[in-house]
Amino acid sequence: MYILHRLRAGLSDGRDQIGGGSGMKTFSLMFAGVGGQGSLLIADLTSLAAVSAGYDTKQTEVHGVSQRGGSVETHVRFGEKVHSPIVTPGEAYAVIGLEKLEALRFAHYVNAKDGTILVNDHELIPGSIANAEKIYPHETIDFLKSKGLRVIVLPASQTARELGDGRMANVVLLGALSTLLPIPQETWDKTLRLRIPAKYLEGNLKAFQAGRKMAS
Repeated sequence: MYILHRLRAGLSDGRDQIGGGSGMKTFSLMFAGVGGQGSLLIADLTSLAAVSAGYDTKQTEVHGVSQRGGSVETHVRFGEKVHSPIVTPGEAYAVIGLEKLEALRFAHYVNAKDGTILVNDHELIPGSIANAEKIYPHETIDFLKSKGLRVIVLPASQTARELGDGRMANVVLLGALSTLLPIPQETWDKTLRLRIPAKYLEGNLKAFQAGRKMAS
């Protein structure tokens, strides 16, 4: 109930953020996952790409319980001039959910007018909670769509496994996100090559391109 209440509150407060006197849009992004899914990595990659593209960029994260499989949220904002890294409810241009429940948990951050929720079609059932399978919100996608939100569902985990490593699901989602942002393809490519270790680079480049293709 708490999650749904916050979502309704966020939907009623959707707004654009405009940076600077030139009217350049400030892009506010919320990355949501659980510890071990790599949400912080793709947030870092987005920030690096935005800086490389010439944008003022701010980032902050909450990941104190990430090693125990808890929620990890990362805020990234970029534009002509950004004063705060904090994304407020109803403001996000995109919410990136690495798992269905996390997408629902942070859905109230999306701008209901022109924002997008990118969701990995994947469920992580908490093993430490009794009857977790029964109480898990399996209807998450239908619920979000019923609120009139733009929701893009991607088989990121399945695609990553088919590419040889299920851990690359985060980069599949990043590829999809890149199609929504004003950052050139070559900048993303350079950022991945700079940040990803050489032995993992080829697979992650393929995962990124797979995400772009699915979202295009």
